[in-house]
Amino acid sequence: MPRYEYRCRTCGDTFELNRPMAESGSPADCPQGHGDTVKLLSTVAVGGLAGAGSAAPAPGAGGGGGCCGGGCCA
Repeated sequence: MPRYEYRCRTCGDTFELNRPMAESGSPADCPQGHGDTVKLLSTVAVGGLAGAGSAAPAPGAGGGGGCCGGGCCA
């Protein structure tokens, strides 16, 4: 089950909840009982299949790809 992070606008507490994706945007009460909360945008790091210690190619170092398919990003 996904874990979502929320922040209470009343007390400033940040907390996490495990809930189904279908309920990720539903209201969530903070642990202190306040109802004015907002879901935080989480960033996720995704690792490749390369072994530990191997270096990833630098952007623009061949292989195409890049943020725009190569070429338009400097």
